[in-house]
Amino acid sequence: MSSNMLLRVQDLVNNPTPRVAICLCLDTSGSMGVVEGDCVETGETIYDDGKTWNLVTGGTSRIDELMSGVEQFYDAIREDEMAVYSAEICVVTFNDRATCVMDFANIERQEDFPELIATGDTAMGEGVNLALDLLEKRKQEYKDKGVDYYQPWLVLMTDGEPNGSPGELARAIQRTTDMVNNKKLTVFPIGIGDESDMSTLNSFSPKRPALKLKGLKFREFFVWLSQSVSRVSQSTPGETVKLDIEGIKGWAEL
Repeated sequence: MSSNMLLRVQDLVNNPTPRVAICLCLDTSGSMGVVEGDCVETGETIYDDGKTWNLVTGGTSRIDELMSGVEQFYDAIREDEMAVYSAEICVVTFNDRATCVMDFANIERQEDFPELIATGDTAMGEGVNLALDLLEKRKQEYKDKGVDYYQPWLVLMTDGEPNGSPGELARAIQRTTDMVNNKKLTVFPIGIGDESDMSTLNSFSPKRPALKLKGLKFREFFVWLSQSVSRVSQSTPGETVKLDIEGIKGWAEL
């Protein structure tokens, strides 16, 4: 048994608190390197993620703001006396391929969040399928160790159109909608920027519409997400917890 697996099992034995598994499925394709804010064009261009982009200096990139938001999310969970024992976070990225960059474990045992690099295409279907596989695996580990758990969460964030395998995308949409309709998954599809494919994001969410981030308000989103995790961790597994709709207005275009 690998050292990572031993830690995962040990976490469940030492801490039998009901868990909420959260997978952040994050777009790290080339378009996430888009810079917004006070920037100046250099006159050079680059072709990436199916498009030609103007190179600039200054400003802030989408991926840098995303990383800052995720790090703030981790910090907020660590500081919450209930969520720190209940929340388990996994991070999957997708560009040309899907990659698990942080696997499930007690948040206090996880390493520092890795640097994300914006490059390549948008293999969204592959990313979501890997995320669902990891959520299902962790849920089975909860069952095997007799640990109660809340409905798992999938947070899908992307700024473009999927251009990976059409078959993988169709399978990911079907799996996600089936799980949501069977009350086995809560999904939050979030669009980033004007190029985000909201139609595809909506297809992942049969119960509520996908939301578009206001500008680069990643930090505001992840503050809201951490507060939502805290509310869930204070409830009883199986209990319905209403989302803070007013809070959504602070980061999403409604």
